[in-house]
Amino acid sequence: MPKHEKMHNRVIRNIVVLTGAGISADSGIQTFRGADGLWCGHRVQDVATPEAFRADPHLVHEFYNMRRKQLLEPAIRPNSAHVALADLERNWPGEYLLVTQNIDDLHDRAGSKNLIHMHGELLRIFCTKCGQKSDCRTDIGTQHSCENCAAPATLRPDIVWFGEMPYRMDDIYDALSACDLFVSIGTSGNVYPAAGFVSHAVMSGAYAVELNLEPSLTSGAFHEHIAGRAAETVPAFVKTLLER
Repeated sequence: MPKHEKMHNRVIRNIVVLTGAGISADSGIQTFRGADGLWCGHRVQDVATPEAFRADPHLVHEFYNMRRKQLLEPAIRPNSAHVALADLERNWPGEYLLVTQNIDDLHDRAGSKNLIHMHGELLRIFCTKCGQKSDCRTDIGTQHSCENCAAPATLRPDIVWFGEMPYRMDDIYDALSACDLFVSIGTSGNVYPAAGFVSHAVMSGAYAVELNLEPSLTSGAFHEHIAGRAAETVPAFVKTLLER
C-alpha cells in the first residue's frame, strides 16, 4: 500500500482514467460467461484467440455477433458513470485521458473524445489480408468479403485477443508517466497489461484511486478505495474533482 496521504493534499493537473467491465455492467452489458467460466460449453479462450479464429472462424463470429446484437439493443445505453466521465473531460483544465478495456461504445455515446479502446471495438472489423478497418453493426461471417481488397473470408472483429498486443500502448504509458491522478473504475486487476497501470502511475508520482464493488487483485497499489456501483460512485467522485 502506498504511503497514506489524502487526495486533497495533492496538486492535480493531469488525469488518466482506466475503466473495465464494472462500468458497463450498470448499463446491462452481459459478460456472456457463465459461473463455470464457459460460453455455450466453450472456454472463452476458444473464442478469443487468433488460434481459435483460425481453427473455427464460424464459432468466433457467432460469439461476437451475439455480443454485437446485445450492444445495439435499445435498452443498452450509457449510464451516469459514462456521462460523468465525459463531463469531467469537457471541464477539466489539465490533460485528461480515458483508457477503456471494454469493447463496447458506451463511452463514445456518452461524449468522451480523448479515449483509447485498448482492447479494440465491437462495432468495428478489419481485414486480415489488407488491414482495412471499417464500422460494423451487422452480423459478420466467413461468407463476407472485404470491401477494400475483395478477399473472401478475411474479416474478423477488431478485438484484441489473448496473445495480441493492446492498442496504443506507447500513448498510454506516456500519459501514465505524466499523470498526477490515476483512477481505476470497475476493473478486476487480473488482465495485463492494464493491471500494471496503477504501479506505473504510482512509481511516476501519481495518486491512485480505485472505484469498484470490491477490491481488485491490485488493490494494494492504490492510495484510496471507494466501494460501490460505478453508476453511483463515479458521478460523486467527478463532482468532488471538479469542485477542487
